[in-house]
Amino acid sequence: MAPRISSLDDLRAILRDLPGPDEAARAAAIEREPHLTKPKGSLGRLEELAAWLAAWQGRHPPVMDRPAAATFAGNHGVMAHKVSPCPVEVTWQQSKNFGEGGGAINAMCRSTGTAFKVYDIAIDSFTRDFLEGPAMDEGDFVAAFNVGMAAVEPGMSVFCPGEMGIGNTTPASAMMFALYGGQAEDWVGYGAGAVGPMLARKIRVVADGVALHTADSPDAVEIARRLGGRELAAMAGATLSGRLQRVPVLLDGFPCTAAVAFLDAFQPGALDHCRIAHASAEAGHALAAERLRQRPLLRMGMRLGEGTGGVLAVNLLRAAVVCHAEMATYEEAAVARTER
Repeated sequence: MAPRISSLDDLRAILRDLPGPDEAARAAAIEREPHLTKPKGSLGRLEELAAWLAAWQGRHPPVMDRPAAATFAGNHGVMAHKVSPCPVEVTWQQSKNFGEGGGAINAMCRSTGTAFKVYDIAIDSFTRDFLEGPAMDEGDFVAAFNVGMAAVEPGMSVFCPGEMGIGNTTPASAMMFALYGGQAEDWVGYGAGAVGPMLARKIRVVADGVALHTADSPDAVEIARRLGGRELAAMAGATLSGRLQRVPVLLDGFPCTAAVAFLDAFQPGALDHCRIAHASAEAGHALAAERLRQRPLLRMGMRLGEGTGGVLAVNLLRAAVVCHAEMATYEEAAVARTER
């Protein structure tokens, strides 16, 4: 049975007692690497990825035979302030498109052999406008979080969470501003095209929302409830479920990274089983990666969301695994050792 939470306090308790990596599997990967027929460090970050996968899959050699992705869809009450030029109907329309296999995420999953599902999370019911009160009550947050937790299954090689929710860069920016401070404009970008007066309004909405909901110094979990959204909560649930079930996670762009950041803010190290797959072009993502002590794997100028950045990096992991497991050792190939 997939893990579940019953309350915010249940989530807090889980975060305080997270399972760690399999250090024996990591050590086996590190021990094998110097014996492979290549100069030391010549495969760059692929070498680190092989050891990371082994540690968090809990096996050596690691495998990439069952990658999976999911796009979670939800709608946001903060769209009442017209923080995006896209109509909210696009959330429904794109969710249907994903279900029919017509999205960029579908094409990327087909090209990388990644299993895919789309989850509509009460998209007929908007979250509350966070300028009027918390975006979600505890029951809404828990229900959405559990949708994400159930999306991850034991034995998946890696999981790539993604989102669809018009306006969701606004709650994402608000969550990051509330968690890490600075100025609202540090975290607010143009999303799907907010420029000029719309961008200025988006910055004001984020600043006002954070001021409203942080006056009583809430913890990181409470910030996610007050300022987030259902699809953001679901991505966090999937990410935590990966940690509990030994499934590494590839994070997508800014909304995805912001959605899970509260886990690490509450319990440092909670995202050690994750890698940020790509550096989004969205303002704030580079700063988010820095705060999470991460270096994105790819820089492609993407900002689509849906989980596309994570799935794009699946073949990087596959290359890391194949090289680590299938390269001959110096002894097997009777090759003279290169200077290490």
